[in-house]
Amino acid sequence: MIGPQDDLVTHPSPNFPNGQSMQALAALNERAREIFRQIVESYLTTGEPVGSRNLARILPMALSPASIRNVMADLEHSGLIFAPHTSAGRLPTELGLRFFVDAMLELGDVSQDEQARIEAQMRAAASGHTFDSALAEASTMLSGVSRGAGVVLTTKANVNLKHIEFVRLDPARALVILVSDDGSVENRLVDLPPGLPAGALQEATNFLNARLQGRTLGTLRAEIEAGRKAMKRELDAITERLVDAGLATPVGPSEARQLIVRGQANLLDDLRAVEDLERIRLLFNDLETQKDVIDLLSRAEGGEGVRIFIGSENKLFSLSGSSLIAAPFRDGSQKIVGVVGVIGPTRLNYARIVPMVDYTARVVSKLLDGGR
Repeated sequence: MIGPQDDLVTHPSPNFPNGQSMQALAALNERAREIFRQIVESYLTTGEPVGSRNLARILPMALSPASIRNVMADLEHSGLIFAPHTSAGRLPTELGLRFFVDAMLELGDVSQDEQARIEAQMRAAASGHTFDSALAEASTMLSGVSRGAGVVLTTKANVNLKHIEFVRLDPARALVILVSDDGSVENRLVDLPPGLPAGALQEATNFLNARLQGRTLGTLRAEIEAGRKAMKRELDAITERLVDAGLATPVGPSEARQLIVRGQANLLDDLRAVEDLERIRLLFNDLETQKDVIDLLSRAEGGEGVRIFIGSENKLFSLSGSSLIAAPFRDGSQKIVGVVGVIGPTRLNYARIVPMVDYTARVVSKLLDGGR
């Protein structure tokens, strides 16, 4: 079983880098820090603003409502909190949430029972069906944990292949047909090298089909690269070029990636006001469009650990006011090949969801590495 990850890191927004977060935290005295923490934690729990009288009752220190209001005025001036309505309590701003996540968030642990359950469900899905089924299970589990939408982005290279075939269309072009274990079919056009022997396409087809059973396209490419000398003994130089062209032909981003989303309906459970209906509608439109979601998740592939995007820090959620927590997963060669994550309201339970997303990504990586 995979153990806890000691170096779990959340990556701050470029608009509010982690060093700046720590400086801002150091500038807050103990009273201001505790009042700010209570405002944020109340928001994450209830979604409602909290006022000075309620804060006076829950703070671990004795402060009058008047003293608390003075501190809240300073926090508001710093851009960390705001009043949604006149004479209302205070809510954290997006900047305040980023500050809290970067400098004050205390992550929870994924219990041994939860680890065992996640790993068992993922393995059952992977062994009983296809790896795509395991990814769909990951999305469903994260949706259930977060009460948000669970999302998985992966490349088509991660799908186990069942069959590959080269079909000549004319002297200069061929169609490469890739059939996956789940029955999906992808067609690619490739240019043929001049002077290709008549039997080279069938020879390449036989060579690949003898090796691809149960492998992903990425794994097969890696094995062929590693065994290039052996391949040269089996295929002449022209056929080798054909094999390379068939496996490495560039495809556009929309063709190369697939998006799995589960639990969109959970986002409706967070409705707090009439204006939230418009926010949810916009988010559904974003999910249906998929392109922006894929672009955003692709950004999460660029670093180690878990990445958190809050509200307008990214163009996808600038209107819908939501957050994304995402972590990359790797194949057997430790190459990042996809992302798992959660989309939900900005008041997500970050302390619980961040380690759950991280652990799920690591289980996916383990399955891709043959369960080791």
